[in-house]
Amino acid sequence: MQRRDFIAFMGGAAVGWPIFAYAQQPKTPVVGFLNAGSPDGYAPYVKGFLHGLGETGFVEGKNVSVDYRWARGEYNHLQAMAADLVRRRVAVIAANTPAAPVAKAATTEIPIVFVSTGDPVMVDIVASFNRPGGNVTGVGLLGSNLETKRLEVLHELVPGTAPLGVLVNSASPAADLQLRELQEAAGMIKRQIEIVRASTPLDIEAAFENATQKGAAALLVVQDPFYNSRREQLVTLAARYKKPVVYPLREFAEIGGLVSYGHNLVDGYRQMGVYAGRILKGEKPADLPVVQPTKFEFVINLKTAKTLGLAIPPSLLTTADEVIE
Repeated sequence: MQRRDFIAFMGGAAVGWPIFAYAQQPKTPVVGFLNAGSPDGYAPYVKGFLHGLGETGFVEGKNVSVDYRWARGEYNHLQAMAADLVRRRVAVIAANTPAAPVAKAATTEIPIVFVSTGDPVMVDIVASFNRPGGNVTGVGLLGSNLETKRLEVLHELVPGTAPLGVLVNSASPAADLQLRELQEAAGMIKRQIEIVRASTPLDIEAAFENATQKGAAALLVVQDPFYNSRREQLVTLAARYKKPVVYPLREFAEIGGLVSYGHNLVDGYRQMGVYAGRILKGEKPADLPVVQPTKFEFVINLKTAKTLGLAIPPSLLTTADEVIE
């Protein structure tokens, strides 16, 4: 084939090529997943989040990418992680309780979807539940308000006058509010509480010893992403110290924790995934009211109770959503 014939052939072939051969393929959106916990401890919640994305037609690795950033309980790392996601210009940031205000401070442009176990209005993440405003919306589980109920359950499980221990993460921005509510609740049930603090795995080890030395007959573990990530350690220590413990999530009871009372956090993350997907499709955070689940889960592990030699009051057994035998 001569040169001019080859050029003519190529020119004619190009005319017949599909238009998409020239068009730039659409860029896969990236969701920034900013979380104060750890990937192992939060595996059930990530699964819930991806399920929610799937409900809106987005599948990780197919038509959406997820950039995971885990603080692993080191809450002071969240600011740098949020700033990096903003530099990447991710399409949406999905954040949990300690991470949401950090993400909000990092950007006013990138949409943010949160799962919050505190009051998002009180901490100024959103303007109101019905009209969140700005670039932020999400799921408000109001977990800190449940600490009072958990303390009442612990008091009923272990009646008497001995102090009740409370495990709090001093590094958490929710710690002060949790402690205020628990002090008020302790006054109502006329029971002394002993505060033990832990923000590292080694602190958790020491906290059980401290609670025992302070004479705490039982322990309440407050809602906290770091503690959620350390479920196995907490449940193992409770068994070692033969300590009745009330936990904030059913995932604790499922692996041997005595009692849990709280929201279904897996479903909260699913709802966050749904909102992230809707925003990827073009909806604005300001137009999406904060979701407020109203169902609580009360789970009792009867096998653990028997191991502790603890008789569960009938009033609690009859109100439990699930009894693990």
